[in-house]
This record gives sequence, C-alpha cells and structure tokens, in this order.
Amino acid sequence: MKDCGISNYNAGMIRNFDIALIRTFVAVADQGSMTIAANMLHMTQGAISQQIKRLEDMLGCALFERDKRGLRLTEAGERLLGNARRLLVLNDEIWNDMTERTVRGSVRLGVPYDLVGATLAPVLKSYAGRHPQVEISLVCASSPELLEELGKGTIDLCVVEEPYGVSQGECLAVERLVWVGAKAGNAHRKVPLPISMVTDTCAFRASVFAALSKDGLRWRTVFENGNIEATTATVRTDLAITAWLASTVPADLDILTVEHGLPELPVFAINLHLPKAYATPQALELARYIREGMTRPRQSAAA
Repeated sequence: MKDCGISNYNAGMIRNFDIALIRTFVAVADQGSMTIAANMLHMTQGAISQQIKRLEDMLGCALFERDKRGLRLTEAGERLLGNARRLLVLNDEIWNDMTERTVRGSVRLGVPYDLVGATLAPVLKSYAGRHPQVEISLVCASSPELLEELGKGTIDLCVVEEPYGVSQGECLAVERLVWVGAKAGNAHRKVPLPISMVTDTCAFRASVFAALSKDGLRWRTVFENGNIEATTATVRTDLAITAWLASTVPADLDILTVEHGLPELPVFAINLHLPKAYATPQALELARYIREGMTRPRQSAAA
C-alpha cells in the first residue's frame, strides 16, 4: 500500500471520519493486538480487522505492520495516532455534555487495593465533580471477595482483576502480571523464595504459585494479611518479592524478569462488573465514567 495520502477520488470531496473506525484504530494501537482490542470493544477479531482495513482504504495507506512481537504502527499510523486520540476525547466530551443527566443517591464501588490510586482516582474525582449529589462509598478488598459482595448486593458495581479471557465481566484493559522487588535487591535470590501477597484471597495468588511450581521453585509466604502498605514495605525492605500489574508498580521498585531466574507470569484483565439484575442510574453513570477513563489512551503492558 502506498504512503499515506488521500486518493484522487477522495481529494475533491469533503470526507468525514467514522468515529467507530478511529476508536478501533486507537484500541489496536494501544494493545498491539487485534484479539485484545476485539475483547475490549466487544467485537469479533474479524470485525476489528475489517474496520482497520476500511480506515486504511479510506486514507490510502497502511497503518500497521507485523513484527516478531505482534502489530506495530507504521510511520503513517504513528502520525495518525495523536490526532485520533484528540478526536476521540473531543467526541466523548461533546457527547457527554449533550446527553449527561442528573443522578442522585449513593453508589458503592468495589475496587482492589492496588487499583485505588493512580488507576481509578482520576475517574472518581471527575465523577464526584460532575455529580456532587451522589455519595460515593469505596469498598476495598481482593477481586474474588468483591465479586462475592456484588453477588450479595452489598456493592453496586466493581472493578476487578481476573485472568485474561475467563471472565464474564467487561474487559477495560489487559496487562502483564510482573514480579516486583526492591531496587538492586537480593530477595529474589533466596531459597525458598520469599513471597509477599496482599491477602490469601488475592486474584494473583493461584497464578503466581502455579508459575513457581511449574518451574520447580520453592517458596514461602512472608505476608498475607490484607494490607497493601505492609506488602509494599516488605518488598521495599527486600524481605520479599511480590507480583503486581505492570502499571501499578511504584517507581522506586524494580520489575524482575526471567533474567532474574523467575518464571514468566500470565496476562490479567481489568474487568468491570455490574449486577446481573438491576443496576441503579448512579451505578450505571459511574460505570460509564470508569469505562471511558480506563479505555481512553493509557499505557498498556500487554503486547
């Protein structure tokens, strides 16, 4: 396909972008995978491929190319991406401004400890500022516990971490689970390997121990008492290592890899769950804010 340029047929016409094609393009660019983008946008991989082809045909250029790691943007794709992000933000802002309704009451949101900070804090601030009549209650627990509470009706919605591809929830993002240790630490060299988990119901626990067992590594748990600050402290002081999503790792800690003698960990999804029966208007509105905040351009660790 030739370098990007509007075809002769298109040159004399006023053309309008299809926002759906732009949204699909940004999702594939962010994830580096049509399969993951399809899951996030609730489409088939074939539909994603067709939409990308339509956009490429419209612009007269290739936007992606394959390498050993998967899909990557061409020079034309890189040029389009920044403008595509701005177009989506403006589209969503206009839509929200024209359609947003006033909601009142209370809403109870369940979130794992590690997603409360940088991941969801901006979303909650935006929602609270836009809907001051809604009282937000935050419930922090492990992902399995939050799903149980949602089933009981004690929370109105939840954002949880689950192994990629096995959930009935709405996929908001896909990330690598990574090993985390102290800067220039030695805990990963100890035998048995000291592991610090936030709680014994942590969503990552089974995957972490399965990976260690598969590689024949011995381990011992150092901490599992439901306090992420204490878990972080055991890692910072080099008493143990832990496993977190790549985007949640603090800057003062190191991500450890197979080069450190540790097994590779699986990919996890960040999923949104609403009640199977009735969801309140304020819960649906918060879900919309979370959905838009999480799926807008953000650095994904999964390629």
